[in-house]
Amino acid sequence: MEGDKPTTLMCTVVAIDHTNFSYRVCSVCEKTLPDNNINSSSSSLCKYCCHFNNAFNPGSSGSKRLFRLLVSIASDTKVFVVIMFDRAARVLFGCSADEFFDFAKSHPSAAVTAGKILEGEILRVTLSKPKNGNAQHLRVVSVVPLWSGFRPAIETLRELYGVRVG
Repeated sequence: MEGDKPTTLMCTVVAIDHTNFSYRVCSVCEKTLPDNNINSSSSSLCKYCCHFNNAFNPGSSGSKRLFRLLVSIASDTKVFVVIMFDRAARVLFGCSADEFFDFAKSHPSAAVTAGKILEGEILRVTLSKPKNGNAQHLRVVSVVPLWSGFRPAIETLRELYGVRVG
């Protein structure tokens, strides 16, 4: 990448790290929350929102999950690891991180299977350098699947596990 300009390239998904695909945030301000209660997707608000929540927004649902995926991609010249946050990951998964987390609780191999489903997908991605000086991976700011028959991972998983929607 030249300078700080985003770069668009064609690539293939080589692998997806399935061990830690999401993180919890406050549902009001989206500040990152500690993942001390990983079995609950709505255990708390951040300290700031919790303090003001009762007076201004008594019906808030606590926390939610957002995607954060480490993805190995291959361009025509190299293989490298990028990070894909919620907006881009939703394109590939076809659902929210909360929905996928709940699906994976019921189907423990779903995260591994989703990675295998997405391996080999050809994508057009736009990458940008991280704004945080400590971050080590390029960010995927947009992703477009290039295969006309692309199906989001959750659709294939539902079919594979015999799960009906609705």
